Amino acid sequence: MEKRLTASHWGTYYLSVDQGKITAVDPYEMDPDPSAIGQSFVDGIQHPCRVKRPAVRKSYLEKGPGAATDKRGAEPFVEVEWDTAFELVAKELDRVRTDFGNQSIFAGSYGWASAGRFHHAPSQIHRFMNSIGGYTKSVNTYSYAASEVILPHVVGMMDWLLSQHTSWPVLEKHCQLMVMFGGVALKNGQINAGGVGRHSAREGLLACKKAGTKFVNFSPIREDVDDALDAQHYQLVPNSDVAIMLALAYHLYDGGRHDQEFLNKYCVGFDQFKPYLLGKTDGQAKDADWAERISGVEASVIRDLAIEMATKRTMITASWSLQRADHGEQTHWMAIVLAAMLGQIGLPGGGFGLGYAGVNGVGHQFRNFTWASLDQGVNNVCDFIPVARISDLLLNPGGRFSYNGQDYIYPDTKVVYWAGGNPFHHHQDLNRLLKAWQKPDSIIVHEQTWNALSRHADIVLPATMTAERNDIVCAKRDDDIFALKQVVEPVGEAKNDYDIFCGIARSIGALDRFSEGRDEMDWLKLFHAKNRQRAASFGIDMPDFDSFWEGGEYSLPAGKDLVLLEDFRKDPETHKLRTPSGLIEIYSETVASFKLESCKGHPMWLEPKEWLGGKHAKKFPLHLISNQPATRLHSQLDHGKASQESKVSGREAMTMHPDDAQERSLNIGDIVRVYNDRGATLAGLIISTIVQPGVVQLPTGAWYDPVDPGMIGSLDKAGNPNVLTRDEGSSELGQGPTAHSTLVEVEKFEGQVPEVSVYTPPEIIGL
Repeated sequence: MEKRLTASHWGTYYLSVDQGKITAVDPYEMDPDPSAIGQSFVDGIQHPCRVKRPAVRKSYLEKGPGAATDKRGAEPFVEVEWDTAFELVAKELDRVRTDFGNQSIFAGSYGWASAGRFHHAPSQIHRFMNSIGGYTKSVNTYSYAASEVILPHVVGMMDWLLSQHTSWPVLEKHCQLMVMFGGVALKNGQINAGGVGRHSAREGLLACKKAGTKFVNFSPIREDVDDALDAQHYQLVPNSDVAIMLALAYHLYDGGRHDQEFLNKYCVGFDQFKPYLLGKTDGQAKDADWAERISGVEASVIRDLAIEMATKRTMITASWSLQRADHGEQTHWMAIVLAAMLGQIGLPGGGFGLGYAGVNGVGHQFRNFTWASLDQGVNNVCDFIPVARISDLLLNPGGRFSYNGQDYIYPDTKVVYWAGGNPFHHHQDLNRLLKAWQKPDSIIVHEQTWNALSRHADIVLPATMTAERNDIVCAKRDDDIFALKQVVEPVGEAKNDYDIFCGIARSIGALDRFSEGRDEMDWLKLFHAKNRQRAASFGIDMPDFDSFWEGGEYSLPAGKDLVLLEDFRKDPETHKLRTPSGLIEIYSETVASFKLESCKGHPMWLEPKEWLGGKHAKKFPLHLISNQPATRLHSQLDHGKASQESKVSGREAMTMHPDDAQERSLNIGDIVRVYNDRGATLAGLIISTIVQPGVVQLPTGAWYDPVDPGMIGSLDKAGNPNVLTRDEGSSELGQGPTAHSTLVEVEKFEGQVPEVSVYTPPEIIGL
């Protein structure tokens, strides 16, 4: 038996291998807070639900593109040889790009995929598609789409802000009060796009606590903050955070505690915002009494907190989850306005943060260093969709949509090609997606497992998992780089995404453009050479490739501590922000010029379509929080040990407050039906006070498993909350997802409980 180092989005581990199989997982010795998700390496790779050979849906193989699309998800698959699969894919791509144009190929392929820099499936698919003329793409992320669109109008690009966030050591030394909206959930901080060498969020927060930082949290879920922080926790009506922020802002201004000098020097638009804040424009002052009626938080708490925030070095944090809601653009915008009124932006320990522990690297010490990655080439197609509008794209060819102040047209999609993601996890209102999924002629996927995506495809090409490939693992917000060496042989006939695309490119006549004549190790050596060159520009002498590959890991010297917008505060003329004015825009002339009812020129409280204060709550009186899971990354490894051990009777666990359970005569361990007008799912019940009354928590990521496969509206057996969530954009500006503006009802499931079957392969006709 031997131990081999491997790395992933959720951490670095040693895998014990015996007779070609992984038998045990041990944490990396440099990681102070390893994630339990790694335990799923043991059974996740050799699991029976792995896709072992290329497979084609029966009707599609017999009759070709467009055949019996309503049977997707229900029909058996026929296994074929790789050469047959390559020819089928190449022929269909040639047909579509010749007869309809490359814009009819949607290959947005959103997802986290692998942590490796080379075998990163979305990069591979985008490079391949660009080598044959391009594709319709998606823009933004499900994580923070609304903020990605609004923040460039206000303060700067979201990704830039995240890389500049005030670092944990600075917060430890200077932050006296951290006011959290949506908490700082450590389960989210388990992960990092590109890999994790050491998990630092917990030690950063605990260091702040030890140094005397006081924590205040507004959230419907107590677990959003670690108990060790002893945070003052205030329950609020979900989606009411902006009302509380406005009330805090009102009492800062009303009490003369705001920093007018900062507003004058570093901001524009406070004078346009002030009439709304004071109630001059709508007759309603945004004071604490008003906010209490909306949020349920006592007015005295808000007034007292405003005073405390003005007298201490205060960091205001807002989680990414807050903007995945109706009018999600308002939350982060208003958090920035509140921080600006305090006047502490750019000071050590003060200002704002948008996503501490959203991923592990936010708050890490700063280094302006970008690791080498696969060049994706040039996309000759201009068409795109906001990432959360996939169903709209498929259902409304030729239809118009508004995005960031402009109007666009949805192209007519003939092929959906997906690699490295799972829309049946990420997307909302899965019954609507299922209807949309019947529209294209062909759906082609690279998949590792028989999850919902592969079951609803026409051509399924088996892809390798992390431990079955060689790669380089490194992240832009992490100091460690790892030589990811293949640990075990691929299951069945699974291939790396690169090898799959090489096979298709050979059939379509684009192999040289795609591969440039390089194999896997050639690319890794090229990446490392670029990394060494970039490191040298910072005075860092990285080892040569052979030494690095033999040693298996390398750590960069520690970066410098950072204060978000420190340079801007010191010299706003030299270090202008990338906004139209170069300053923080409390009122945006640009956004106002779009004349959108759903997003005005300054942040506002706008009532969600579904929330506990609205009319829909009479029929569906529980607010669903479909947050990130603790035992997997999104839906990755839902079939693995860590995720499966968290289930209740084999399905996802839903948490409900004791009062709500008693009202419905429910008990711990019951199988419950969670439903609304969009769909229904079964979950196993946990009863706990970690959620407040009127709120239920059902994490995302359980594999969609309908009782009647392929049938729109069928009961989901496994606990996927996205059969319940709303598929509407956050606003006409950002078009982000609105999963957290969802109401449901819950009842005990009566009758014979259907078995979860999604972890068993569908019917497969062998070679």
